Amino acid sequence: MRRGASFLLLGALALSACGSDGSSSAEAATVVPTLSPSTLPLTDIGASVTVATVETVATAAPATTRLATTTVAPTTVAPTLQPSTTVGLTTVETLAPTTLPVPAAPPAPRADEPYIELGTIEIPKIGITKTLLEGISLNTLDRGPGHWPGTAMPGQVGNLVVAGHRTSHDKPFRNIDQLAIGDQVIFTTADGRFVYEVTGTTIVKPDAMFIIDQTSTPTATLFACHPPGSTKQRIVVSLALVQ
Repeated sequence: MRRGASFLLLGALALSACGSDGSSSAEAATVVPTLSPSTLPLTDIGASVTVATVETVATAAPATTRLATTTVAPTTVAPTLQPSTTVGLTTVETLAPTTLPVPAAPPAPRADEPYIELGTIEIPKIGITKTLLEGISLNTLDRGPGHWPGTAMPGQVGNLVVAGHRTSHDKPFRNIDQLAIGDQVIFTTADGRFVYEVTGTTIVKPDAMFIIDQTSTPTATLFACHPPGSTKQRIVVSLALVQ
């Protein structure tokens, strides 16, 4: 309101000058132009604002100062909206944990197991192609290599465990000590043909049950007595599925 205050001060000075030299009010009247109502900047948005202006009227009588008001309608300002941001949704697929096979307990040495053919086992390095049977009792192994019940089947996740003789009957595993890393062992079943490769060979005690532990990837284990003709130790050949 500085501008309105200036006009009030200007009117006051005019009145003081008129009375200082004894002149009549009519002769000394000061003509001040009428001012249009001034519009001040709005500082309150959304509220009515009253702007005061000073209007001085010229007259023979002492100048009369009037205060005029102008009401300004509220100003409505649209709210400023922030730009919207769309975030893409990511779909996460929850996979069920893989259930590993559970090996069966070792059978009695001469347990009477049913005769079940699972397919064939081939070991090209030592010239072996034999029927793969289900079971590992001596009665079963006398007929050929046997799959340890409950361990992984050929091609499946887990550890496929197979036992065989080295000296008795047709001794299919007689020369498995000659297998080297990278040599192949091939299993063929109704589910397909599965090729494993040798990853290593170890010698363990007869009670080393860890050789049947199941794995989170498709692997295989061949084992037999060691040395040939003795039951003092076991030779264990480890394999991994390659195709």
